[in-house]
Amino acid sequence: MLEKLPHAVGAALSGLKAGLDTTAYHRDFGSVPETISLTSPAFADGASLPARLTADGPGVSPPLSWSGLPAGTSRVVLLVEDAGSPTPKPLVHLIAWNLAASESLPEGALASAAGEGSQHDLGQNSFLKDQWLPPDPPTGHGPHAYLFQIYALDAPLDLPASPGRAALIEAMTGRVLAKGCLTGLYERR
Repeated sequence: MLEKLPHAVGAALSGLKAGLDTTAYHRDFGSVPETISLTSPAFADGASLPARLTADGPGVSPPLSWSGLPAGTSRVVLLVEDAGSPTPKPLVHLIAWNLAASESLPEGALASAAGEGSQHDLGQNSFLKDQWLPPDPPTGHGPHAYLFQIYALDAPLDLPASPGRAALIEAMTGRVLAKGCLTGLYERR
């Protein structure tokens, strides 16, 4: 969708970015210990996302695995936000909550426009869909940092179906034992 914006519009907006300090990882859970390792065989931390995981490809969800969960972890939350979005708050690309602590996710495991994925508790992305929203930055806007954030929780979350970012963060407050982050970059030139 955003690939249709003219390059000049993307370039004009290049100074406008939500910023890392607006993400849940830094703003809402900044004091939580960073002891979880989140990795992907598809991209390294700080490296570019492959096109197959973006709107320039089929847009499947990435393969992810985690380790280093603290004792007492009951469930895991995965939240993906775009800190480079030209919006006041980061664009939400994924909310997956009440994931099993021992779980890893193979490529395409989460619902997306590319496929149904497996059954997981998913919340609303910024386009109000319960699925993976593949990166789709405006042409000429510069690199976007997609923060794949993982949180270890002390108990399952009691949320209504299809929660949004605010409801998720409110439910997680006081329940997060540890966190980890994997950053993928993507840019349309």
